[in-house]
Amino acid sequence: MKQLSFPAAVLLLLCSSSAMSQNIQNNPGSNHGNRFEQLGTILPTPNEYRTASGAPGPKYWQQRADYDIKCELDEEKNTLTGSETVTYFNNSPNTLTYLWLQLDENQHSTVNNANYQNSDNMPSQLNEALIDRLEAARKDNGYGFNIRSLSDITGKSLKYTINKTMMRVELPAPLKAGQQFVFKLNWDYKIADRSTYGGRGGFEFFPGDGNTLYTMAQWYPRLCVYSDFQGWQNHQFTGRGEFALTFGNFKVQMTVPADHVIGSTGECLNYTQNLSAAQKARWAQAQTSKEPVEIVTLAEAKAAEGNKSKAKKTWIYKADNVRDFAWTSSRKFVWDAMPAFVEGRKVMCMSFYPKESYGLYRKFSTKAVAHTIKTYSHFTIPYPYPVAQSVEASNGMEYPMICFNYGRTEKDGSYSEATKYGMLGVIIHEVGHNFFPMIINSDERQWSWMDEGLNSFVEYLTEEMWDSKFPVRGKGPAWAIVDYMKLPKDQLEPIMSNSENIARFGPNAYTKPATGLNILRETIMGRDLFDYSFKEYARRWAFKHPEPADLFRTLEDASGEDLDWFWRGWFYGTEPCDMSLDSVKYFKADGSLAVRGTEDRTESRKLDPPMGSTNPDISKERNLADKSITYPVDKDPELQDFYYRYARGKEAYDTTTYKVQVPSQITAADAASLERAAGKHFYEVAISNKGGLVMPVIIEWTYKDGTKEIDRIPAQVWRMNEKNIVKAFMKDKEVASVQLDPYRETADIDESNNNWGKIAAPSRFALYKAKNANVPRAAAPGINPMQKAEEKKKGF
Repeated sequence: MKQLSFPAAVLLLLCSSSAMSQNIQNNPGSNHGNRFEQLGTILPTPNEYRTASGAPGPKYWQQRADYDIKCELDEEKNTLTGSETVTYFNNSPNTLTYLWLQLDENQHSTVNNANYQNSDNMPSQLNEALIDRLEAARKDNGYGFNIRSLSDITGKSLKYTINKTMMRVELPAPLKAGQQFVFKLNWDYKIADRSTYGGRGGFEFFPGDGNTLYTMAQWYPRLCVYSDFQGWQNHQFTGRGEFALTFGNFKVQMTVPADHVIGSTGECLNYTQNLSAAQKARWAQAQTSKEPVEIVTLAEAKAAEGNKSKAKKTWIYKADNVRDFAWTSSRKFVWDAMPAFVEGRKVMCMSFYPKESYGLYRKFSTKAVAHTIKTYSHFTIPYPYPVAQSVEASNGMEYPMICFNYGRTEKDGSYSEATKYGMLGVIIHEVGHNFFPMIINSDERQWSWMDEGLNSFVEYLTEEMWDSKFPVRGKGPAWAIVDYMKLPKDQLEPIMSNSENIARFGPNAYTKPATGLNILRETIMGRDLFDYSFKEYARRWAFKHPEPADLFRTLEDASGEDLDWFWRGWFYGTEPCDMSLDSVKYFKADGSLAVRGTEDRTESRKLDPPMGSTNPDISKERNLADKSITYPVDKDPELQDFYYRYARGKEAYDTTTYKVQVPSQITAADAASLERAAGKHFYEVAISNKGGLVMPVIIEWTYKDGTKEIDRIPAQVWRMNEKNIVKAFMKDKEVASVQLDPYRETADIDESNNNWGKIAAPSRFALYKAKNANVPRAAAPGINPMQKAEEKKKGF
């Protein structure tokens, strides 16, 4: 490194970054952009429904829909037939003339699907699969809801219109604020084979034993959300953006083959009628067991596979204050259960799984469910529901109190490490969705990241608390998002993008928001502040409909941290973090104190022109012409000093002389500064922001004795100059090397410019003081005005 020659004024080093900021701030050519500006009008205007603090307002409201449903599963035909009575509560201040319902099963229809098509190219060679797909799209495949009837409570038919995956129901009379409306639907549909049609609900056929496993999701016509911020959320269901749903109470009766076992949202009201005496005894045993108890054993499940019953049974479930309802049915299920306790409240944790996943699910699933609800409760709110269930269905999807997961062993019962941790990850993730969005009920159709991202973040925390060696899969540590952040800008989209319009859905909806929250927790806010604020967000918006602004505002309101710069960069922007350690300069005090001797000298000066400008000033001209205006200084001689007369040409004053005396003594402050600087090592670090995204600066110093130290500088250091900063440091030991972001906390996309391995020999400098205490500032042209600020610097 180049040896430096520094004058005495090098003492200003320790305030150089401040001086640079002051200079850059007023430099019209500087890079003082808008990365630290408030979000302002980017966020919706607060109102009586949603406050500026991020909390629900005093007039917050939301709708409610209660369901009483009866349905029957036909296993031979793979059809579901249902009837439902819906009670809709208009809690809004508005009068409604129609209702919107979601017909999600129409996703599988070639006639009534959302018809959101993507661009695709003709392959170089035709194949059977392509021909089948293109041909099938030209005719009605028979899937989707068949609405048999729709009527009010008296049986009078209601007019309705089906628009793809949405159905508008015309009300017979306006539904005023505070009123409720009851209507009835009868419907049926063909259940889709998930291996062929995909989707979240449907069936899986097992050719080895000839049995079927049903996952019944989005299986009934259900109300859209009507809200204060959007009105009706009736955006079409394309299969990607998930759901916006209204809370309510459910009573559901499911008639299925008598040898099927059902797992469902809610609590079963008639286990007594549907379980054998042995199974009821095991259920009773499971209520207090510390280990999972098999309610339906592996032997019983295998026996049921070979003896298909033609009889029927009806299972009745009840669930209160839930936004949705899902269930599963099969004779293949093993079912185990054990309790977990959350703040003294018992929650029955259960798993349903076929023999194909017995080797994994019997050992891990229910215990993972219990761990998840306890850990999520710690970071958010206490789990409020009576049950939590994991179903192995070669799938990954979530609903209140129940979720569908994957994780099957090899035929010999063995499994790989990847399969094990993949299964645990998906169980934790899907059970965790009970909190986001089943309780903290965001709009998934518009903002996938508000449930997937927040849930992935707490999933990461939960995995870390399950096993200290849990393999990281990209949903927390900053380094795991780097490959995505490195992509060209035209391949990136802001997190704040609609679910249907995201090219890279996984990173955008899951990993980048999860990583951002972890950066807030570990690097920007700290665990205590973040955890308190995040829990406050969950508490405020439990069983309500939050929007992004409610999250952003709550985290700031509860922490006292201004995070608009972070939301702007990480959530609204696509710029990556790339900090470059450009230089490290080393200085050391030489132990001397140079002081100018006493002297008397005569100097002359010419007084500056009067401060009153000679430039044209229309206001002054008009004031002088207005004879009604009088000036106090003209009327009062006591106010007419030299400068008054000088400005009016009444007194001439060209030059004067004066004496300057510089004291020779060393002050106590000088001596203290010299003592403190002796033996210290001074470093000036220059860092540039090449990526654009501002982040905290984390510097690791490795000393020549092998020890290390870390300095953390908040991101606000960039606020005056978003491209370059210079910082000065004083160290007790000599430094061997410097590294930025040693723990890879900022998602820096280029670590090759984060290190400085050699520190040049120090530049020696002397402590220099020159004081002219009795001289007016204008009369000391030889003194650097910055020196005054330096004199106030502590320790110098």
